[in-house]
Amino acid sequence: MSLQDVTELRRSPRQRLGRLATIKLGAGMPPRCVLVTNVSEDGVRLLLNGIEMIDEFVLLFHGNGGPARDGTYRLAWRKDNDVGAKFVSNIIQTA
Repeated sequence: MSLQDVTELRRSPRQRLGRLATIKLGAGMPPRCVLVTNVSEDGVRLLLNGIEMIDEFVLLFHGNGGPARDGTYRLAWRKDNDVGAKFVSNIIQTA
């Protein structure tokens, strides 16, 4: 079987990104940097560096990241230092 024979099951294609983003894990916790390795309209894949992940978090891209968007994400899977997360909602700015 070749790579062309593998059926893509994702609703939106992923793109390699390789860029830093800021992750906010909760009130009172300092923001941290993570490496975003893949992104799609539905979610992201992150490479963590010693960060203890929680179920839901805010991710900030600081500029144009293609389909990447600032927002709230929910943990979908974890394997060692890699995690996948699904986009949940946009960030609501308060004045």
